[in-house]
Amino acid sequence: IGASLGFTLQGSWERFFSKMSYRIVLIGVCMLLTLGYYLIVRQDATTGIETWIRTSVALFALLIAFVWVPVIKSTVSFNESFMAVFKAFFIALLFSGVLFIGTTLIIEAIDLLLFRVPEKSYLHALNIIGVLFAPIYFLSLIPVYPGFSDQFLTTEALTQRDEKTAKSCTCPKFLEILISYIIIPLLSIYTIILVIYIAINITGNFWTDNRLEPMLVGFAIAVILVCILASNLENRFAELFRKIFPKIMVLTVLFQIVSSILRTQDTGITFGRYYVILFGIFAGISGILLSFINVRKNGIIAALLIGFSVISIIPPMDAFTISRANQEDMLKSVLIQNNMLQNDTITPNPSVPEDDKKTISNTLNYLVMMDYTKTIPYLEPDFDPYNDFYETFGFYRYEESLYRQESIYLMLDQHSPINISGYDTFCVVNFYFQEVNPETVERICEFDKNGKTYTMTKENAPDPGLLSLSDEKGQVLISVNMKDVFESFDTAAVGAYQISKESMPAVEATITQENDKAAISLVAMNLNIDKSNSKQPYSGDFYVIIKIK
Repeated sequence: IGASLGFTLQGSWERFFSKMSYRIVLIGVCMLLTLGYYLIVRQDATTGIETWIRTSVALFALLIAFVWVPVIKSTVSFNESFMAVFKAFFIALLFSGVLFIGTTLIIEAIDLLLFRVPEKSYLHALNIIGVLFAPIYFLSLIPVYPGFSDQFLTTEALTQRDEKTAKSCTCPKFLEILISYIIIPLLSIYTIILVIYIAINITGNFWTDNRLEPMLVGFAIAVILVCILASNLENRFAELFRKIFPKIMVLTVLFQIVSSILRTQDTGITFGRYYVILFGIFAGISGILLSFINVRKNGIIAALLIGFSVISIIPPMDAFTISRANQEDMLKSVLIQNNMLQNDTITPNPSVPEDDKKTISNTLNYLVMMDYTKTIPYLEPDFDPYNDFYETFGFYRYEESLYRQESIYLMLDQHSPINISGYDTFCVVNFYFQEVNPETVERICEFDKNGKTYTMTKENAPDPGLLSLSDEKGQVLISVNMKDVFESFDTAAVGAYQISKESMPAVEATITQENDKAAISLVAMNLNIDKSNSKQPYSGDFYVIIKIK
């Protein structure tokens, strides 16, 4: 943050000031703001998602400011400055990559041929190249733009400076070909596919299809980026793109904004959806500006982007304050509606409607992910959604996946005692997918009782398998279909509830089947059900306890 803020303020000084006193003041401002950021971040014991996102957005805003501020009301446009930074980034990346590869090979040669080199030498090399060489070389490629100090330069110096700046801001021929004849045609085909899909589903799945949301956001980013890079290109493809695509982008982002807002009615506002909606608003405004203003005035888009970025990370209208309040209110409202919350105490209720179970699970998943549950008065400070969810709410946690399949994971508490009184023998059976000979009968164990020999076998088909207990004559005394055993642990017949228990007591983990000849008890050591896996949805390990009657 401090480094990015430093070279952004340096660019502003070069553009608007010439006195050293102003530069010292800006350096002081940079140091104070960096110190302030440090004091804010150090309050957290760990660097959570919220801190990472705030930092990333702040760095992005500073990058855009670094591109835009030095060319405010300048003879050099924002588009040209963006092109210079774009070229400098990839050139610095290429040179740094080659330098690191070469350094790595040298270190490895020394290690193999001369003497042992510490393993961290590679990371130290990457650190030096990535933190020192790469940014210094990147900044050296940025031209000196026209600024307040031009009045002190000679005509010859100004001419040389302008020539270097023009060269740095010019689009290379290979990039012009790449943008005009490869990227724009590909983006055109992609746009046609999106438009056809929207037209077909405009009255149906479009408004609730979560898969399309990132595609529309990616489309808007690509259009804005290509419009800026192609702003000075003078060929038919680039001209048509600048005229048509911003208008198409406005229509698509309007649909995307409405779709995202409709989805908030079910999922509430998360920081991700906040940014999607905010970006949609920015993209819509940018599309209008790109459609009607002169390309040299695209700096307005940079100013908008910086403004929206600042709004999204500074309370009270930031993504995290709004999403936290919304999710907490949604969770509390659903709990109250189902008579589960009174005097900051939750009463478990297994008969909650399916939609409310989803809402409780999803909102709590978000609050746990963002580490917000510690300040919720009706939850324990050390609340663990994996182990405490069922006991707290009375039902298993809902986990929505792309295909809305059921996923169940259970593990036996290793300290839980198993009652083996009255049984004759004990063994362990494993059930995992086998590609080779899936119908093979496998002998698990043999044991003797009253002078007779009994055999336990496992047949791998039908999936997940069949356990059979036979006497010495080969007569089957009892047979257990393991599919029935696995599904007896699946208490979520409807929906997609993730049962995740890592300390299941032996009483809950035991399934017993018996007849007048024998009894078999199976104790699940660990168990997985993943119905999105078509080959083998069931897998696990069991203690098997056998009794002959």
